[in-house]
Amino acid sequence: MNAKEYAINADDIFVLPEAVVKIKQLIDDETASMYEIAEIINYDPAIMAQVLKISNSALYKFPNTITTVSKAIQVIGTRSVYDLVLAYGVANAFKSIEPDVIDLERFWERGVSCGLLAKYFAEELGIKEPERLFVCGLLHNLGELVMVKLNPDVARACAKIDADTKPLTLELANLKFSYADISAELMTLWGLPVEIYQPIKRVHVDIATALSREDQILQLSYLLSVNNVFKEFYSAKEGLESQHYESLGLDLEQIDNALDFTNLQLISALALFSPSSFSMY
Repeated sequence: MNAKEYAINADDIFVLPEAVVKIKQLIDDETASMYEIAEIINYDPAIMAQVLKISNSALYKFPNTITTVSKAIQVIGTRSVYDLVLAYGVANAFKSIEPDVIDLERFWERGVSCGLLAKYFAEELGIKEPERLFVCGLLHNLGELVMVKLNPDVARACAKIDADTKPLTLELANLKFSYADISAELMTLWGLPVEIYQPIKRVHVDIATALSREDQILQLSYLLSVNNVFKEFYSAKEGLESQHYESLGLDLEQIDNALDFTNLQLISALALFSPSSFSMY
């Protein structure tokens, strides 16, 4: 099967929460009010709790506690709240994946690391709504979970990462395409914003040309996150070339700062976005 065929099969298995779909419809309807969007979120206690939890987390560091969804939308912005709801909704759709094929904790660590790095760079560069880049990073590798469900033997083969073989090399060897290709196709089927799935489709600097700063940020974040999570195999800047960051106007000190920020925030962010934490709701 090709990437699109895997995504079509996954579309029958993994379903977004209804609230996520409804919120996107309201956002696409430019006449919808902030209070209508808040009402949809409030009808789903799990999503409401997640929005408030994230809004009051170290990811934002607001001086005052945010106690209502309406306030969260007012402070963070409608699109940014949607991006956070989307991150929760997609992760929640995959919460039933069994941990006997791949290391799920490390899978989500990779996603969160990539997301934190992308958000950090987006903020450094003054990109509007940096949460969108966080979501791209968080969800870029969902194709691996699709493979775990639909073809676990291939998923196991692609998980045999070592010092000489990086994840993309294994994916191309076993599939002829990347997990990110499946991710992008599935998000297209789900009707997610093009601003989410297009950077994911071009996340691999080895095989795709960046067409925007968002693409460049995600490619850089992907490279760094793989090294950051697989520290036993790779150095922090392995495979990193000057054009990967200089094209964004960044320097090595900013790369180090981004890695420090990510490692500082990683545990708390995992608690917010890893499906293992959703059961409390």
